[in-house]
Amino acid sequence: MSVMLCTAERQRTQGNAARDRITLPYPKFQKLDPIPWRPWVMEGVQYKLLSVNSRTGGFTCMLKVLPGVEAPIHHHLGAIEVMVMEGDICYEESDIGGPGDYMFEPAGDIHQPRTKGGCVLFCVFDGPIAGLAPDGSIAGIVDYKVMLEMAERDGVAGAVHR
Repeated sequence: MSVMLCTAERQRTQGNAARDRITLPYPKFQKLDPIPWRPWVMEGVQYKLLSVNSRTGGFTCMLKVLPGVEAPIHHHLGAIEVMVMEGDICYEESDIGGPGDYMFEPAGDIHQPRTKGGCVLFCVFDGPIAGLAPDGSIAGIVDYKVMLEMAERDGVAGAVHR
């Protein structure tokens, strides 16, 4: 099977088979400003939960991290994709992420990020995240269920896509 990209004009003039397959109604853009920031599981971090995935245990959220915060050491049980929207974040001073920068962290990564000036991140968690205790044991796990419970507690669950 070969891949052929069509122009919108060609699709309009050469029949409607593809047009007939369009999923309606179209999804709507969600305005994020009205969703309040709420305290997250890490001190100095707030969240806006956007969606949850019951199949993978993952979730998509915005995280707002206060200046000077160093996250606890944690273990990603699923991969995570991060887009820096504002501020700075790093693991090493030689590699600082800033606005518009993207990072992919594979499942299994264990690390401890920090920010000097604070940051806002767009994060897609492909699975749960486990906070580690000083002895290396699991102190707690955050998955889609925990995130939904937090959103319900914080009165913002109505904005979450499921």
